[in-house]
Amino acid sequence: MPNEYQVLPTVPLPRATDLVQPEQRALPPVTLQSPATQVMTDLRVIQPVSIGVDADLKTALHLMVSRGIRLLFVQDGDEKLVGLVTAVDLLGERPIQCMKEHGKQHADITVGDIMTPRKQLDALEWSAVAQANVGQLVATMKQLGRQHALVVEQNPQNGHHELCGLFSTSNMARRLGMPLSFIRVPQALSEIQYSLLYAS
Repeated sequence: MPNEYQVLPTVPLPRATDLVQPEQRALPPVTLQSPATQVMTDLRVIQPVSIGVDADLKTALHLMVSRGIRLLFVQDGDEKLVGLVTAVDLLGERPIQCMKEHGKQHADITVGDIMTPRKQLDALEWSAVAQANVGQLVATMKQLGRQHALVVEQNPQNGHHELCGLFSTSNMARRLGMPLSFIRVPQALSEIQYSLLYAS
């Protein structure tokens, strides 16, 4: 290491030392006319939460509860995106259908059995999202009947598309202060936790 860098002095930690309290920064108010980007989860800043395709449903539910989220990106052994799974998938009809069609026990069903495969996913283009308002996003998700919407952006260096954003109706409803009840979703993480208690 070069010698021109000066070493900083240290001091004994004072007896009356408290943990700093993060600033409670108020989020800007959101209306239907606000830019859509105000309610987008920017995956270029926030690390997306993923799970392995072979994970069981209870593990997926625990991960959602611990992170306070309702969607997980599903990856294979090579960490390639192969699909996504939501709380609606885990708590809805898909596990029951899988049990009937494949004769599996609930404990043997994997995330890969009930996820929405990558080939069935669609996304919004970042260029359109950047020009849109929240009302347009609400109308789009209502039309699609979706709880989540993905956003992709093309990387000019290699021409590939990258998943750069995520919209959630529950987040939009919270920020808007109004219900968006056009799709059935678990109303609270406590509802997911309740299901965890009785999952076999």
